[in-house]
Amino acid sequence: MGNFHQKIEFATVTKNKGVTLFEQLLAALDGQMNTPTWFGWFHILCLAVVIGLCVLIVLKCRNISDRKFNLALGITAGVLLLLEVYKQFNFTYDHATDSWEYSWYAFPFQFCSTPMYVMLAASLIQNEKVKRSLCSFLATYGLFAGTAVMLYPNDVFIGTIGINIQTMVHHGMMVVMGVFMYVSGKVKLSHKTILYAIPTFCVLVAIALTGNILYGEFGDPEQTFNMFYISPYYPCTLPVLSAIYNNTSYPLFLFCYIFGFTAAGYVMSLMAMGIEKLTAKIKLGLAKRA
Repeated sequence: MGNFHQKIEFATVTKNKGVTLFEQLLAALDGQMNTPTWFGWFHILCLAVVIGLCVLIVLKCRNISDRKFNLALGITAGVLLLLEVYKQFNFTYDHATDSWEYSWYAFPFQFCSTPMYVMLAASLIQNEKVKRSLCSFLATYGLFAGTAVMLYPNDVFIGTIGINIQTMVHHGMMVVMGVFMYVSGKVKLSHKTILYAIPTFCVLVAIALTGNILYGEFGDPEQTFNMFYISPYYPCTLPVLSAIYNNTSYPLFLFCYIFGFTAAGYVMSLMAMGIEKLTAKIKLGLAKRA
């Protein structure tokens, strides 16, 4: 979430040799478009595709087998990881100057990056408790983050066609797979779901915080590295949380961050339970009329 694609000027080292075929391919994948707008045609199209996939899951994926469940997670994770590799290359190579420079602000461990790793781990891990925590994370924290970006994607839209497609596929699948967790029956519609998700969330926060501290001590000071936007070295730019960061102590900010995202994840569970109850009442009403 947040402005993943903020343009930051870095010194670049231009290569002396000619452009390779691989670099020509990267240049071709850097096609430009007008930056999409909130509820413009591109945004509406992406929303329609995500809603359609969610409806399809509700109709076709109830109580599926473990094998199919793991296969769906693995394939989705593979697609998202492949698109992430494209994004990393796109942000690293500047075909206009034939130069390479890694942009550390785009390192793939923002909050919204983690579901693809969690999906892959959940598709492979057999330990029941660990798998339940991973899937619960996707159904709560992941579903919230994906929904937030899909409803308000202005901060992630830029003028590059491929990156806009990548970010909409990525966040859209966070929504789809969050719904899939509940519909498949692998995550229960329960108040306890958020409790199962918290360990995974805390581990990911700890990894992000450790990376931020290490980069702050040993990284390039000319670049920005702010995973999860919780670095003690760089300001948080997320709505609401930025005000807390600027006006309170760092420990209080970090507590508000963890509590706020956990509350938002819990709301996803409440909404899922509410939809299930409403659906049951509608079915009961239709049955009585029949």
